[in-house]
Amino acid sequence: MSTFYSAQELFTGTRWISEVVVGVENGKIISISKQGYDQKNAYPYIVPALIDLQIYGADGKLLSEFPDADCIEKTYQYCLKGGAAFFQPTIASQSNEIIYKAIDAVKDYKSNGGKGCIGLHIEGPWINVAKKGAHNAVVIHSPSLQEVRDLLTYGKEWISMITLAPEVCSKEIIDLIQSNGIVVSVGHSNSSYEMATEFFNDNIKVATHLYNAMSPLQHRAPGLVGALFNHKKAMSSLVADGYHVDFSAISIAKQIMGERLFCITDAVTTTSSGMYQHQLVGDKYESA
Repeated sequence: MSTFYSAQELFTGTRWISEVVVGVENGKIISISKQGYDQKNAYPYIVPALIDLQIYGADGKLLSEFPDADCIEKTYQYCLKGGAAFFQPTIASQSNEIIYKAIDAVKDYKSNGGKGCIGLHIEGPWINVAKKGAHNAVVIHSPSLQEVRDLLTYGKEWISMITLAPEVCSKEIIDLIQSNGIVVSVGHSNSSYEMATEFFNDNIKVATHLYNAMSPLQHRAPGLVGALFNHKKAMSSLVADGYHVDFSAISIAKQIMGERLFCITDAVTTTSSGMYQHQLVGDKYESA
């Protein structure tokens, strides 16, 4: 059965259309028309649902501390309230034991009808300790080929993205991950401009949270930031909350990168146990 919604303004993703009717059937848009527009009952705006590619948990449950399907469901409900219908539950650098449990959690959630979850985003521990940010140095390391093979054998169907520092991983490892349909994102990396550009030219097309935990743009050492600015295809996420990155720096990046730049929340939740503890201070979370 089809349902029709009138909107004063509809955003298609590329342009706005005024006074329009959207037809929906089985959760999919089947028509967009001017006919039958109902001014009295029209929604002010209808826009596509958002996607959050990096969120660590919600409602007091951080996936790194509570790697279970209930944590992912709470994250989904939190995302829905903010207009995000799809999300990648993310874990920061952790032990293999926790990573495997997080894979199990995604498998359990999706196999039992859980909605919105694209797959697991594993951020670290294969990163550069010099750019660890808030990640725990105890678990950070360069992976062996066998470690990566074992992980992919266990959970490649449920992993959608891995953030790593390419300078601490072999090309063979990066190629292996990508050959299994998993997106490799450059992050927590201290790579030089030249090294980063080589990575982006060699089929890595995305980076994790521009400016944060990466080699900066300097006039004699453009770094990873400079490589992203100057590349024609490489994309990057960015945490646009005004705390992770100054709004002026966000504006500069947007002018340079355009559609190659996209936002993530990088959102955590109040957590009082485990490796990553957070408390709400004002309107932002801080490490406890």
